[in-house]
Amino acid sequence: MDDRKQREAFCADLAAQSRLPKVVVETWSEAFALLDGALPDGGRTVVLLDEISWLGGYDPDFAGYLKKAWDRLFSRRRGLVFVLCGSVSAWIVENILKNTGFAGRNSLDLEVPELPLRDCDRFFGKRASRIALGEKLDVLSVTGGIPRYLQEIRPALSADENVRRLCFTPGGLLFREFDEIFSDVFGEKAMRRRIVLEGLARGSRTVSELAGELGETVNGHLSATLEELRLAGFAAKDADLNPQTGLPLREARWRLKDNYARFYLHYVRPRKAAIEAGLFSFGALERLDGWETILGLQFENLVLDRVPALLPKIGLRDSLVFSAAPYRQEKTNRAKGCQIDLLVQSKRSVCVVEIKRRREIGRGIADEVAEKLSRLRLAKGLSVRTALVYAGELSPAVREEGFFDFIVGADELFADA
Repeated sequence: MDDRKQREAFCADLAAQSRLPKVVVETWSEAFALLDGALPDGGRTVVLLDEISWLGGYDPDFAGYLKKAWDRLFSRRRGLVFVLCGSVSAWIVENILKNTGFAGRNSLDLEVPELPLRDCDRFFGKRASRIALGEKLDVLSVTGGIPRYLQEIRPALSADENVRRLCFTPGGLLFREFDEIFSDVFGEKAMRRRIVLEGLARGSRTVSELAGELGETVNGHLSATLEELRLAGFAAKDADLNPQTGLPLREARWRLKDNYARFYLHYVRPRKAAIEAGLFSFGALERLDGWETILGLQFENLVLDRVPALLPKIGLRDSLVFSAAPYRQEKTNRAKGCQIDLLVQSKRSVCVVEIKRRREIGRGIADEVAEKLSRLRLAKGLSVRTALVYAGELSPAVREEGFFDFIVGADELFADA
């Protein structure tokens, strides 16, 4: 594919959706003029240029042509809604949103997140009410809230069979998807982005930690790569506040937020050769090495990606929240280290949220969180509340003990998230 073929495809689509004949144009200026001529003179019209990064990615002057067409043609049409859409968010940000030529011209910048869990539930169809929560979580732990992946679910099959079919067979969508999507989204930059993402698959990292592991110096290139991964939906920047000072942490931590990418890098890619040779098989997902551990991490990701929906369930519906992110207190000579799954900070209080998925969750969970609280260093005058977000069989003793101020089951997240 090159710029000429992109223009040819554009003109072919335009001819198919209008009364214009298919013509050959030499520049994008001519292509946009054709589009303008095909628009009705009155009424409300929507023009959507999908995968804009591919459409204009082969011509360095594409953004300039588009700006001129907007200023001279499209902006003068009343009732016209002009939409630019694409999976390579970094290209849109760099060439459109940060382009000074488009300053003041965009009315809405919309980044589409993963689906809420209640909407994910709809992909299980009429059988949704008959499928156990655990099975749904198994599937969502692999697919996340990505509609394209959820469309491949066969509700009549078990979670084990759905994951086996999608991830562990040579023809499965999620067996081949990772390499294909990285190539589609990042093009010639794919290998570099993939190496950085693999670093995040080993756990959350600061830029300096990641640079050290990659044998690099801390520089703007690595930060820019992480930002591209964030814009593409693969990574998240957890810019937390220090609960002891109320100031931003010196270095934010980055994590791999895409559940499918995490699952693929941990479980599928190491077995890729065996899968292609038809040698890899398993009776049940729970028999895979470390399956319960990876499910716990995947469930944590599902919750962290839906924090706004969680806040009302932990008593923070109308509170002004300053920060909500995982928090790691490093060990020093004066303080022990601790890891908080989610620390929500408001003006007068903090809420320590433990996120746990286990087959059985006993009262020991309260002891685990109590130990974290004993280590956590906070500013004077702050109230501390605790919350447990869980999936699994919760021992009645956990509620009876009353250690947690809020207990939120995964079923509540599906109902309202």
